[in-house]
Amino acid sequence: MSHLGRLPSQFSISIPPDKDGLIGRECPVKECEGYFKIQPGTGLKGEKLPCHCPYCGHAAGQQEFFTKAQIEYAKSIVVNRVTGALLEDMKALEFNHRPSGGFGIGISMKVEGRPHPIRYYREKSLETEVVCDGCTLRYMIYGVFGFCPDCGAHNSLQILKTNFDLVEKTLAVAETLELIMAQHWIYNGLEDCASAFDGFGRETCRVFSSKAADSAKAGSISFQNIARSRDRVRAEFGVDFAASLNESEWTRVCRCFQKRHLLAHKMGVVDEEYIHATGDRTAIIGRKCQVDANEVRALVTSLRILGEKLFEALKNKA
Repeated sequence: MSHLGRLPSQFSISIPPDKDGLIGRECPVKECEGYFKIQPGTGLKGEKLPCHCPYCGHAAGQQEFFTKAQIEYAKSIVVNRVTGALLEDMKALEFNHRPSGGFGIGISMKVEGRPHPIRYYREKSLETEVVCDGCTLRYMIYGVFGFCPDCGAHNSLQILKTNFDLVEKTLAVAETLELIMAQHWIYNGLEDCASAFDGFGRETCRVFSSKAADSAKAGSISFQNIARSRDRVRAEFGVDFAASLNESEWTRVCRCFQKRHLLAHKMGVVDEEYIHATGDRTAIIGRKCQVDANEVRALVTSLRILGEKLFEALKNKA
């Protein structure tokens, strides 16, 4: 069995990246089993670095995150090589003794068959690509938010900043358009600001909910009403994320969120609830609220400050 004898006692199987240079990973936690992809060569450098699941945060050795498809692929290569070598050895034993004489009996042995097939696979398509602003790892996940598979940092603040960058680009384009189109883009910018901060705030409170007085309540905090969310965060975490703004800046943030509510639910028409909530003396009931690009830019500036304050305060909370 010379061919089998030449096989190594251990096999090293390379997992090929997909067309985008990414390799699939799968969380080993049974309750999660989340699938994500990373680009080798980016991120942290070093040996025996742990891998973090972007979805549940579980950390373990890199060898624990092979996907089921990758494991089956590696196994099939080993079986392919073993069965291929076995067939070669068996073919060497083939013989064919022809019959001799009038009533001779011929005996032959012929080996047929193919090596066990290799189980090839394709990596899955994912939704969001992220380059970690801490360790530079390039990775892809389902959804939007997640932990960096290398350094373990959560990306909610990074995603928030990216969304605000897009809003500022939207406002720059709006100023080149005619009035009606410009107003539409400005309204969209305001909507995107509030939506981005709401998504960021919810996710940040969920991720750090174990540090709250009531983790269930902390994980359900909504930021659509920014004033109410300030009170809830203060009650659950003992953190006032708006303390870094002065009174006029905070008033402007609250007013912008109320204008966003009017645009989303009242076609932008001012009602008594808006006047009561904001004290906006320039607004007239029954008329449309006014929003300009500079107001949204100022909102972005304030929300960047609020976002950083909230994230760092909850991250560093004991």
